[in-house]
Amino acid sequence: MAVGRAADTEPMTHDTEKELQELLDELEEEEREISLRRSRLHDRLALYPEYGDGDLGEAERELSARRRELHARIDAIRAQRSSARASE
Repeated sequence: MAVGRAADTEPMTHDTEKELQELLDELEEEEREISLRRSRLHDRLALYPEYGDGDLGEAERELSARRRELHARIDAIRAQRSSARASE
């Protein structure tokens, strides 16, 4: 689903604002779930540091990368929403 483009000059409609909010809610929920999984994984790594170079370490790196991606998307959507609200 296309969220919007930098070239958009139309004011944000209520539908667009609603879609952005729904997307933001979904991404924030996914980020919370990943953060919880990552926290639990960190707890396991703290108990068993010898597994940090194996599967647990790889899982942590993958979760961390996904979390960073989500944060970037969340920040971009918030900025887009704020910019659109300011131009109304």
